[in-house]
Amino acid sequence: MPTTVELTLACGDYEITRPLKDGTVRPDGIDLKVVTAMDSPTRHWRFLRNHEFDLAEVSSSSYIAARDNGLPFRAIPVFPHRRFRHGFVFINTAKGITKPADLVGRKVGVKFFLNSAALWLRGILQNDYGVPFRSIDWYTELDEDIAQITLDGTLDGVRITQVPKGKTIVEMLVDGELDAVLHPDLIKPLRDRDPRVGRLFPDHKADEAAWFRKTGIFPIMHVLGIRQEIVEKYPWVPVNMFIAFEEAKAIAMQRMENPRIVPLAWYREAWEEQQELMGRDPWEYGLTERNRHNLETLVGYSHEQGLIKRRIPLDELFLSVSQGEGRGENTF
Repeated sequence: MPTTVELTLACGDYEITRPLKDGTVRPDGIDLKVVTAMDSPTRHWRFLRNHEFDLAEVSSSSYIAARDNGLPFRAIPVFPHRRFRHGFVFINTAKGITKPADLVGRKVGVKFFLNSAALWLRGILQNDYGVPFRSIDWYTELDEDIAQITLDGTLDGVRITQVPKGKTIVEMLVDGELDAVLHPDLIKPLRDRDPRVGRLFPDHKADEAAWFRKTGIFPIMHVLGIRQEIVEKYPWVPVNMFIAFEEAKAIAMQRMENPRIVPLAWYREAWEEQQELMGRDPWEYGLTERNRHNLETLVGYSHEQGLIKRRIPLDELFLSVSQGEGRGENTF
């Protein structure tokens, strides 16, 4: 009988996952192969549509929808990617959009409707700025990564159009075919300082900090998904992987505390600013009180936007890792 189980993990090449990739951290009983050479949409599609990996960092919104549709995936409360989102609403500067309410009745692009960044932003715009998501004409670029979510009327009362093949929502924004775009990444025209493109929230960092003070939420973008058959065959794997992710994060955070490793003049000041606002571990794993509030908000957004049929309890969405939760706490 083999002494270890060979498993493949697909995830981003982040500081907090690198100790798993380079073998500094080895999950007990698991010979882990870590693959990082793909972008997020490709990884999510290959995991959710093709079942190619045993474990994968996967879109939180897509995972919730996958469970709602009975697909054979589970997850542990590990959150490799978080990001505030106010700074990712991009506008065409010729369209007279100066405040969130100006998006009502507009043409707004998203990579695909289920995308976690777009889900968070639609929820924030509706609940915090009074912009109903059904008041906007939505344009998508990619197919949904959950096959059961389609653009054929599945979402009641939502106007969704897929853009023509060969076009991108960013190109359409620059050309004025779209009024705004909710994007998961910093788009090239903004990086290139193209005057035709700007941000809906120019002082987005201040708006994000104010929103955090109000809500306590540092938005969870991705969770750690596991194929159901792995859980059934090796029920100890989720706990051992959770412990390994905690150890990897602790090592990474200890390393990152040293300003010499980052070529930024005021890196240490940014580190201390984050701690003052968000505490010592805003990247915490587990179903802590803060993470429960974060995830329950996301489940609520998914339900109110018609992406899931019911508000799925978190203890149903995430496997119990109670034997591993808290490991590595306060070690950095």
